[in-house]
Amino acid sequence: MKTSVIFTTYNHPRWLEKVLWGFSVQRHRGFEVVVADDGSRDETRQLIEALRPQLPFPVRHVWQPDEGFQKCRILNKAIVQAEGEYLIFTDGDCIPRPDFVETHLAFADRGTFLSGGYVKLPMALSERIGREEIVSGQVFDLAWLTAHGLRRSLKTLKVNARGAWGDWLNRMSPARSTWNGHNASCYKEFALAVNGFDERMQYGGEDCEFGDRLCHLGLKPRKIRYSTTCLHLDHGRGYVTPEMLEKNRRIRAETLAARRVRSPVGLDQYLDV
Repeated sequence: MKTSVIFTTYNHPRWLEKVLWGFSVQRHRGFEVVVADDGSRDETRQLIEALRPQLPFPVRHVWQPDEGFQKCRILNKAIVQAEGEYLIFTDGDCIPRPDFVETHLAFADRGTFLSGGYVKLPMALSERIGREEIVSGQVFDLAWLTAHGLRRSLKTLKVNARGAWGDWLNRMSPARSTWNGHNASCYKEFALAVNGFDERMQYGGEDCEFGDRLCHLGLKPRKIRYSTTCLHLDHGRGYVTPEMLEKNRRIRAETLAARRVRSPVGLDQYLDV
């Protein structure tokens, strides 16, 4: 099945490089990566061009001018340009485990969307990780991570849980099965059917709102938090404002109350008609 991995980035080429190395060692081959670039400076384009010859997958770089936090807009443009029948979403600050793509495809089903999780790393450890640690697989050795600053908890079980153990942990987890932008997937036809992400929204619940509309379409979320994971590199969020969060909260409440399926401001504006 032709597959596209989509993730956003913004002016953080060092983190983006780590993510691309993570996808370079995926056990499953035959996917494309679509970098949804929300207005980065030219360093990001230069990095992608420099890495292209070293990566075992094609990279599609979809860029838009910097007009503040416009993740939903660039994701919609990326969805339209993605060639995959199946779309896997993550973030440009999340290093995928080597079974990340393989696991999403193993659980793919037309009646569901997949809801995964991540393990958040402290800044010092995020900085410490380089290509060697990623390509060797050392970065997903829990003992190595804890030796370099990761605190153990129930959540860190996600680092190496898999198989029947992962299935059991998924069932026991109290976390809701929402659309999580760092680790989620569905068939492209359903992303198109709900008109993609709501471009009225900025940071705060925009991913969950997309998942709400997939549920209203008839899909059921399936939890894979402990089946595969990614490592979330630390960063600030200086672009978030209380007004932004309140606006998004209001839009999501309207979506739920009306059981809205299609975004009123979505990806249809980028489709050739």
